[in-house]
Amino acid sequence: MSSSKPATTVRRRRVFYIPGYDPIHPRRYRELYRKESAAQADVSDYEIGLKPKTTKGPYGWHVTSVQDGEQVEADVEVLVWSDIVRDSMSSTIPATYLQLVRTAWIYIVSGALWRLMKLRKGPVIAALYPVGMLLLQLILAALVGWGLASAIGLLDAVLPSLVVRLAGVGGGLMSAIAILRWFRARDGKLFAYYLMHDYAYSAQSRGANPPELEARIAEFTELVANALQENVDEVLVVGHSSGAHVGVSVLADLIRQERAPVEGPALGFLSLGQVVPMVSFLPEATRLRRDLRYLSTRDELAWVDVSAPGDGCAFALCDPVTVSGVAPEEKRWPLVFSAAFTQTLSPERWSELRWRFFRLHFQYLCAFDRPGDYDYFRITAGPMTLADRYRDRAPSKSRIDVAVSKYTSVAA
Repeated sequence: MSSSKPATTVRRRRVFYIPGYDPIHPRRYRELYRKESAAQADVSDYEIGLKPKTTKGPYGWHVTSVQDGEQVEADVEVLVWSDIVRDSMSSTIPATYLQLVRTAWIYIVSGALWRLMKLRKGPVIAALYPVGMLLLQLILAALVGWGLASAIGLLDAVLPSLVVRLAGVGGGLMSAIAILRWFRARDGKLFAYYLMHDYAYSAQSRGANPPELEARIAEFTELVANALQENVDEVLVVGHSSGAHVGVSVLADLIRQERAPVEGPALGFLSLGQVVPMVSFLPEATRLRRDLRYLSTRDELAWVDVSAPGDGCAFALCDPVTVSGVAPEEKRWPLVFSAAFTQTLSPERWSELRWRFFRLHFQYLCAFDRPGDYDYFRITAGPMTLADRYRDRAPSKSRIDVAVSKYTSVAA
């Protein structure tokens, strides 16, 4: 990555964070930022602190940091779509099992599942986990129900009665329902229903954005466009997990609308732990593929994509544009490199985290005790723009940058 533009010292920054498929209130991200930024500052020897936000609009916080002898003010805001997520997770237990069948059918029949397996096994296993776990719960519930019904049915041999038979059927059915409800009540630890809803949301329109998400993308675009009119040095959009493909469409729309002023603030896009292929490989994801192709050529922004093979929930080091089969000859973005968890976390810390898959998926937003050239808090609260920070950074040699998707058509 290189640029002929002179370096800019950032003193004021606007940061827009787009979460993944997450139903939780955005205050969790403020608390995560507060805790982890303090930990990183201790390791990396800089100052950082949080205050209430100073801007109108979405939920957020204000950051003051002193790094490399420069004081930087940053306003971080969360572009919330958790209400959409919560609505999509309101399905009953039977409806969730219908989602399972429909989602599996779409990924299998379209051929997307087999092509995704050519990229990284980790996220595909993560996608298959809720299917296996929910089927296991259903089988266990059925066995318990059948066992109870059979036990009650033994009485029918002694006291033949319609009441006994109905009691057996009813008791077996009620026990099976109770087992399924018990599992769902504990999904905060099992994540089977949560992940099933996540994958089903992307698959319900075979990759096309649902209307409510399109409306939210338009709102996000407006917020970022307004920030680019302010007296700041950089506007940075951060998309994590599923939020990465939302960010792609937000920025593609913004630039198409010619709302990224040439003489305005630097515009940066940081995608973290992205799962873009889960959507872009689907037949009707023509809007996303168009946006990926378009954004990959633009000089109005700098796009850096960071992931790590240690994150089993992300398509690590997979260039989202190229693997989706839409890379044009003039492609320049994104710069793809690894956060290298096994190197940037001490052996002790890595040993503690390596089997905590969901926690590792959020490591990009956390402190590293052996930091390399990726530091979330230097990027979001330091004196360098995203473009300047990685101006001379080479992409990871182990990245996957070959076309894999079967579907490459784009929206008109």
